[in-house]
Amino acid sequence: MKASLSRRDFLQAGVLTLLGTAGAAVIHRASGEAQAPPVHQMDHGDSAMAMAVGEVDHTKNGFNPTDIVADFDYGKASTLENGQTLREYNIYTINKDIEVVPGIVYPAWTYNGRIPGPTIRCTEGDLIRIHFRNGSSHPHSMHFHGIHTAQMDGVPGTPGVINPGESFTYEFEAKPFGLHLYHCHAAPLARHIAKGLYGAFIIDPKEGRSTVDREFVMVMSGFDIDFDDENDFYAVNAIPFHYQLHPIQIKVGEKVRIYLVNILEFDLINSFHLHANFFHYYPTGTSLTPSEYTDIIMQTQAQRGILEFSYKYPGSYMFHAHNTEFAELGWTGNFEVVS
Repeated sequence: MKASLSRRDFLQAGVLTLLGTAGAAVIHRASGEAQAPPVHQMDHGDSAMAMAVGEVDHTKNGFNPTDIVADFDYGKASTLENGQTLREYNIYTINKDIEVVPGIVYPAWTYNGRIPGPTIRCTEGDLIRIHFRNGSSHPHSMHFHGIHTAQMDGVPGTPGVINPGESFTYEFEAKPFGLHLYHCHAAPLARHIAKGLYGAFIIDPKEGRSTVDREFVMVMSGFDIDFDDENDFYAVNAIPFHYQLHPIQIKVGEKVRIYLVNILEFDLINSFHLHANFFHYYPTGTSLTPSEYTDIIMQTQAQRGILEFSYKYPGSYMFHAHNTEFAELGWTGNFEVVS
């Protein structure tokens, strides 16, 4: 049984009951059904946006967006006989229950037990070797955006889609430089992405980019908790409202670089808006010259880009989707700028 509630109803919902082991959620309005406590509530408080009451259990989830935003995995590096750098990574998939907002647990599929998966980072020309193991209960793969052979593409009909309990090694040369992504490409594709199998993939140019003080990775996505192909919550780095509860700390004058990836399923367009500031935008990160100077950009699924900016004045500044519905359902946060 599914509840016929719109996304707006979640802002009014007061009671959540989870039924069964498949993860289907039934939402009830608080209307005399006193058997369950009010575990999902929304409140504006002093914030410009609504936000969940309470906080998810990051320890139980096994990851924290405060850590993920600045976590880059360079793998195990070694040098081959020809002088080329080899970078090796160990990636696995597992089924994992994730508390996405207080009291709502989602049956996710994850890379390395987290959403998004590890941010894989390397330099153009490195040889990438990814030892992939499927510890989940469904066939999975890793499909990388970039240039590689068909055998390494991770789509049905190639050896890169593997069954539960099996392993495969992806190997390719990192190119072109830029900001890319990876995700599962097993069928049904939309469900495999929506359930959490995605991550950022950064290839730095050989000559490097301009020097910055802080680098962050932000992967925009959503959660369809009742499996009706309509998102109920939106987030950066998986947990709705996290960066509103825990603002990202930066200093006045620091040059900030954001690697922004959109992997949102079930909605055509996502966006990023920065308050009281403008940023230089590098679409896909494949050029060292920005395409525009703006305070908002749009991305469809799998589009990505690099943002660079600094703040002149201290204070608390919002960043969020400029679709109000997305922001009110979790895709919002703050930079706390200090002197």
